[in-house]
Amino acid sequence: MSFLKRLFGGSDALAPEPETYNGFRITPTPISEGSVHRVSAKIEKEIDGETKTHVLIRADTMNDLDLATEASLAKALQVIDCLGDDIFE
Repeated sequence: MSFLKRLFGGSDALAPEPETYNGFRITPTPISEGSVHRVSAKIEKEIDGETKTHVLIRADTMNDLDLATEASLAKALQVIDCLGDDIFE
């Protein structure tokens, strides 16, 4: 780990790979808040040649980063199933 990352609290952890679901690209992006991780994900889709983006942030928190990553993906899938393209409006 580099000196600057250690100094400023950065991490060498790899960002999760985006998942593709029904034409949407989902990237889990849990937000570290002290000792917990808030459920969050970036949802993207190309519509009419333009990439639309929605940032999903939930109140849910998890003690474990891997669990927060899984929950972030699950919540994003749920939102896509409920709203579809309306998520971008």
